[in-house]
Amino acid sequence: MASEGVELLQCNPNYQIFFHDNEKMTLSSDLAQMKPEIEKWEGKEGFERYLSFLAEGHTNYEFSMGKVLRSNFPSFWSMMRPSLLKDIFWVSIAASMYTRASGYFLTDRLRRCFTFGSMYLGMSPYAAPGIYSLLQYTEFAEGIWYPRGGFHKVVDAIVNIGKRMGVDYQLNSPVSSILLSEDEKQAVGVVLQSGRHIQADIVLVNADLVYAYNNLLPETKYSKSLAKRPASCSSISFYWSMDRKVEELSAHNIFLAEHYRESFDDIFKELKVPNEPSFYVHAPARIDSTAAPEGKDSIVVLVPIGHLNEDENGKGYKSTDDWNRIVSEVRELIIETIERRTGARNLKAAIASERVNIPTTWQQLFNLEKGGILGLSIDFWNALAFRPKTKHSTISSLYFVGASTHPGTGVPVCLAGAKITTEQILDDLKVGKPWSPAAPPNLRAKQMGSSLDVERIGTNSGMETWQRIFWAVVLGCSITYAMILIFG
Repeated sequence: MASEGVELLQCNPNYQIFFHDNEKMTLSSDLAQMKPEIEKWEGKEGFERYLSFLAEGHTNYEFSMGKVLRSNFPSFWSMMRPSLLKDIFWVSIAASMYTRASGYFLTDRLRRCFTFGSMYLGMSPYAAPGIYSLLQYTEFAEGIWYPRGGFHKVVDAIVNIGKRMGVDYQLNSPVSSILLSEDEKQAVGVVLQSGRHIQADIVLVNADLVYAYNNLLPETKYSKSLAKRPASCSSISFYWSMDRKVEELSAHNIFLAEHYRESFDDIFKELKVPNEPSFYVHAPARIDSTAAPEGKDSIVVLVPIGHLNEDENGKGYKSTDDWNRIVSEVRELIIETIERRTGARNLKAAIASERVNIPTTWQQLFNLEKGGILGLSIDFWNALAFRPKTKHSTISSLYFVGASTHPGTGVPVCLAGAKITTEQILDDLKVGKPWSPAAPPNLRAKQMGSSLDVERIGTNSGMETWQRIFWAVVLGCSITYAMILIFG
């Protein structure tokens, strides 16, 4: 990152947690700082349990990094790999994040602190599989880092790398459809809203996958079914320019609801704004002085809410609802909560300018189905081979990246997914991977100026097919035996 001009600044502390009773807790990746914070609520043995919680998170992290974020799962049989099956029973996939945290922390206060991270996935901690404790492990073991100048510095760096490699970025060129061959079995380019046709050997779609299937391709039963899959939550997000510093806020602040479970039920079952929301507040100028002019502040407030539901008789909000009223009510509630819990005063008067994103914004500007900010949900039945594939099943030369395909949501995960899809494209073209150190020298891509001279390679999948059949039988027997033990 540094070689591309991105300077990373470590956030310490990681978070300030504000509770409903005006108690506060500071979370840090520094164990010496965490020990008294944990023991204050959990007693002398609490810190040992915290370390055990991190150890479980480490196991989940290593499994996910090694077996999921570097591998594709194009079919059910791809989940039968021996390397995956031998480790999968050691990670936390059956119980929820909240259930797993409850095995380590005695107090509900700490259980909340270490499960709110499920919202990174747009999921409730009572529904998100326990394996996602890897998120907390990553933050507390490796720290939280902020790119000086804001996250767009990372985007700029990626763009510059692409330009050096010869990428031509055509901005402000919305795509209206994917161009198919006459028999609709191959993607051959795209059609822009301007009417211009661009021919291509490969079409790689980074629009949200559900949107792409339902708006850029011919309608099918599968495309309709995607729109019915569970989506992640939406949000009302405020972006405030403040005419003074709000000293009471740290860089990262989380405000937790008193009725924690009920607040998530409001979001994911009732599809609405919780009566008492848990929410996140970011003040980047605490880390990066370039984030706001001297003596002033820039504040981001993210309030998770239910996604849109256009069903006439369904729960939740519709795009036609009075969003000005809803936003106004949420703004008042958020400001009142921040002031009461932190001691800050007159926040509303200090807001010099404001921008707001709401579910309809996420849907209209970013093409996110139902305004779900993190794409499709990523529960067990929407992960690995059950998740929409990175390659279209019937249209050749058509691939996908992003939050709603494998491996899932979040910027780091989507970047890992981009590499997975790139490798899939190269494999389909029988082209060697430039970054593969394991490849024989005669099969490696050779760097020549700004272009790549690559050699085509072949594959032998006979043995792999028999392995798939064998491990499918093993897994089937294991599942049957487990069901007998559980249900008698």
